Amino acid sequence: MFTRLRQSRYSQTRFQLIDDQGGSTAYAWLAFELVDQRGRRHGGRLDASGVGRVRKGVEGPFALMFRQLHDASNGLYSRLMGRTHYPLKITELQVRAERTRFLDRSGARPQSKPPCIDPDSDYYQIEVRHLVEHVSHLPPEAGSLFPVEHGPLGVHIAEGRHTVLQVRPLRALCPLLSTDPQFCALNLYQLALMAALGNCSFDGPARMSRVQDPFGEASMMGWRTSPEQAKSYYPLYEDVPYSARLEIVPFDPVLYPANDPLCGMAQETPSSVHYRGDIRFGAQGAGAQVFVSHNDKVVLVAVRSTCTWSDLSQDAEAPQVPFEEGEGQVHGGFYDAARQAYELVDRYMDKFHWGQAVLICGHSQGGAIGLILAQMLIQLRACEVQLYTYGAPRAADATFVRAAQGLVHQRMVNHNDPVPGVPGSWMSRPLSACCAGTVLSFVNVPAGFGVFVAGLSRLLAEPYQHHGTLRHFMPLEFAPEMRSHVLWDPLSKTITQHAVSHAVLEQKSAAPESEGGLKPRVDAGQPFMIDSYIPSCWAVLRRSQQALQTRCSLVTEREVLFVDQALEHVAQQLRVKYREVMTCAGGTFEEQVEAMNLLMREMSNVHKTRKRLYLLRFRVPTRADVYGQYAQQPGVLAESLERWESHSESTRIDQLAMAPIDELFAGGVPVDHLLA
Repeated sequence: MFTRLRQSRYSQTRFQLIDDQGGSTAYAWLAFELVDQRGRRHGGRLDASGVGRVRKGVEGPFALMFRQLHDASNGLYSRLMGRTHYPLKITELQVRAERTRFLDRSGARPQSKPPCIDPDSDYYQIEVRHLVEHVSHLPPEAGSLFPVEHGPLGVHIAEGRHTVLQVRPLRALCPLLSTDPQFCALNLYQLALMAALGNCSFDGPARMSRVQDPFGEASMMGWRTSPEQAKSYYPLYEDVPYSARLEIVPFDPVLYPANDPLCGMAQETPSSVHYRGDIRFGAQGAGAQVFVSHNDKVVLVAVRSTCTWSDLSQDAEAPQVPFEEGEGQVHGGFYDAARQAYELVDRYMDKFHWGQAVLICGHSQGGAIGLILAQMLIQLRACEVQLYTYGAPRAADATFVRAAQGLVHQRMVNHNDPVPGVPGSWMSRPLSACCAGTVLSFVNVPAGFGVFVAGLSRLLAEPYQHHGTLRHFMPLEFAPEMRSHVLWDPLSKTITQHAVSHAVLEQKSAAPESEGGLKPRVDAGQPFMIDSYIPSCWAVLRRSQQALQTRCSLVTEREVLFVDQALEHVAQQLRVKYREVMTCAGGTFEEQVEAMNLLMREMSNVHKTRKRLYLLRFRVPTRADVYGQYAQQPGVLAESLERWESHSESTRIDQLAMAPIDELFAGGVPVDHLLA
């Protein structure tokens, strides 16, 4: 059963547990169990220095094990050990190991024997899983230069030797996610990354997720969903006790009857608990994926659509249907998908939700599904939900939107993304059949201010409305080598409907008129998440960090002047177009009045947008604006930032993420000019 490891030298067999720093007190007074070569069990307890001794007369070699379970006095461990579904066998040894920290913050093993150890002692690097009975919930074994011989009865200890066992800390890296309902740049970036988790894979006999690596830093290069992806984006991670990580449940058919293969189709695996990739909706069977995980602070739900807009072409005229869980009407296809997602999330929350905040994130159609899913959770489970969406289309009517006002929803839109400008059931008919109204192409304005389509809302199905607080990401290009961005909430349709207005203009200019309506142009503008929204969110975070450090506003005088001048040109041309329509003899009186009203409304929106732009000059971000609740945890934040900034990709120089040079405007810009 045992191998004799070394010839005896010491008068008494001893062993000692030390931490990664070489400390000798982390494991003091732990109860241990020895199994001798005859299979007999002998109990004992470590002393104040973590040293255990074998009584005389007990013949070795021995197997060392720690079976003592934690007393569940801690709230977190009490929940994990006492929960009905997947209760964990957490030992006191595991709890002690979770309180220790790595000598090297990267988690790398020590490359040599600690100098404090007697050179004649046996030295091994071990893990908690080597010393306990149940290991399915523990991380996989890491490589070591000083491996130990071990078996099902524990670590092998040589007779007559002093053996030092250095226990690897049980720590994990958990993404920083603020649960404060206030918007923060940190969450905007972090949840943009998490929105791609719907594409994670589960593999291996235990179906463990490859993105759940508690000791390594996963980047978006590892979570690649775009074939053109060239850059890595790293989340900001917090170093936490292993039990406080975003959990992937264990797979152990012996401990958990639900894992037994004899359950057939009802068998639960980590994949079936955390992930659903077979969500189908629409006439073409378009798909979506949902991933869910949790820790003691948050339940994270990521919704990702796996289809293009072309996949939904036969569902283009999908009618609105009643939202049965609440008020209003919603897109039938997205509602169907949200119901399927809810089945997974509801089962998951039955098992693992005890009052944590729920964070939902989704990109494109996944954002529309996430909106409906969030409102279902609020109505049916009365839980606290926050939603971050990226490029989401409209999914519901005004009644639904009003009823969902209590839902905290941060809605990010990239300036050049046409998808948010269309409803869930977007139109496939030619432009001439939709009565688009006046299409005004502005001249002598920068890119991004080029087109206004009067009546665009009517063209794109007025019953559909957006929910949430708009975070419009607008790039500004001053010169080929000088660009920046503004993140704001403009009222002007010229800005908010920029991308889809261009699609309308292209169709109107087509000869002959395109038969495909707006679909092909929406498809052409359908970007990959990693190639569009994630870089934008990273730029917002970096720009916010810069403004916080320099105590400057999030927009500069140069940016304000640039945008304000463009809006002034837009306002002038709207006024000219208004006079032309007013004096035009063509068309019916009703059409003339409607066009005038739409142009007048846009002129008013442009004026209000310019006022909002002016106010941005005085907005200096606070630490909470940038980091949310972690502004109140400076130690955690500093350590996380140091780890994140150690990757050159995180702090690379990119003009889009930097404030432009304001040398020409050091004296400020007169208010009367800004609001002219």
